[in-house]
Amino acid sequence: MSKILLINPNKWGRGITHIWIASHSSVLKKNGHEVKLFDSTFYNSWKHNEIGVEKEFLKTNYDELVTFCNEDPKIDLQKKIDSFKPDVIFWSAISSHIHSEGEYVNIQNGYDLIMDLKIPKTCLLITGGLQATSAPELILKKMPKIDFLIMGESELVLREIMSVLDYKEEIKKIDGVAYIENLSLKKNKPQKILENLDVLSPYDYSIFSEQTFLKKYNGKVYKGVDFEFSRGCIYSCAYCVETIIQKYYGFSEKNEKTGAIKNFKKYSRNKSAKIVFEEIKNLYKNYGVEIFRCQDTNFLTIDRECLEELADLINESNFKIKLYIETRPEGINERSIQLLKKLRVDGIGMGVEAASENFRQTELKRFANQDKIIDAFKILKENNINRTAYNIIGMPSQNEQSIKDTIEFNKLINPDNISVHYYSPYYGTECHENAVKQKLFDEYEYDADAFLRSKSKHPILTPEKLKYYKENFVSLIRS
Repeated sequence: MSKILLINPNKWGRGITHIWIASHSSVLKKNGHEVKLFDSTFYNSWKHNEIGVEKEFLKTNYDELVTFCNEDPKIDLQKKIDSFKPDVIFWSAISSHIHSEGEYVNIQNGYDLIMDLKIPKTCLLITGGLQATSAPELILKKMPKIDFLIMGESELVLREIMSVLDYKEEIKKIDGVAYIENLSLKKNKPQKILENLDVLSPYDYSIFSEQTFLKKYNGKVYKGVDFEFSRGCIYSCAYCVETIIQKYYGFSEKNEKTGAIKNFKKYSRNKSAKIVFEEIKNLYKNYGVEIFRCQDTNFLTIDRECLEELADLINESNFKIKLYIETRPEGINERSIQLLKKLRVDGIGMGVEAASENFRQTELKRFANQDKIIDAFKILKENNINRTAYNIIGMPSQNEQSIKDTIEFNKLINPDNISVHYYSPYYGTECHENAVKQKLFDEYEYDADAFLRSKSKHPILTPEKLKYYKENFVSLIRS
């Protein structure tokens, strides 16, 4: 048995049960390894509050229910390392969260936490995630203390590494691993895509502290979890980091009219309905979880038979639960509404991104019909399902009028909740490459975070101007 310390370098003090932590902990514990978690979420000196978040969402008494630590997280992490004496430290990975809640910058934040600490010579520093997948050589050169990167999905690769820890040369042969040797990048071939997500279940939520389960939702605080039923989006939008994972596993071709990747059924995968229901039942009965925030990239593209089976299981239960899902407007219709009700879906987040249909199609490669967006928000309103509109500002080729038009479009669809993010230049995406050519962003932005800051070099839509729209987006719509 080996010991592994997982680090959650989260900078948002909002209580998020990061899915990658629960999935990796489960796989490792089932294979006899000792797993502990260091979570930086509730350290006052480390956390950031999202700009304008209180204006975007209803206020709650959340801050009165959680305790924040005034100690230095780096000192506490050093103490944890000294006492636990881990064989491996691991801090970033891919899950269906993708770029939500800072998953994209986990690799940077985690490295910032550990770079100056005293790490035992026998302890390996291993990490993965989106940046490890898109730019392994760049990451290893910028973060030289890392011993190994895992590209792509990492649960089973990390398990394999843990089984050969005493033989470092064997680690170098494992598919999906990258490292530096003799000043050169060594990158192994991609591991097989994880076809059967059931092998990861049940995810280990016991690893989180009690207050991590507290979630803000529509003006109240509930016990909730971030949850994944599936992985893989069938669409290939030019701004989305999902395209990096698609390319890594060889799903590069797409339909130019719809934006859907070819052979998407092999890329979009889901757990079985019975496994999902057992996970929900355990979390509801043993943890008191009421809100399940499904981080599936596009919930309504999950296998319909599987969704119907799960809907029957949930509908027949007496569980007082609510699901929050994310999907695309074109999936909302009278048939899907009945399914959503049986699934106890209480809220849905949908991407508007920008008001102009032409801009979405030409610049973002997102083919969402304007009328379908309007109809989707209307149908959900008529069926008492809460609606959240996701918007992006500061995108390459976007001008100030586009932001104003997006504000007006939000007035038209009148969502219950409005969320606005800065455009984030995800390394290796089509939008990022175009933006670098236009000199709107640097080739590599170290601390890009769609919730916290813009890294734009735009001469008119400066970070200061974008901050104004970020902070006032909701009030400009509601006024």
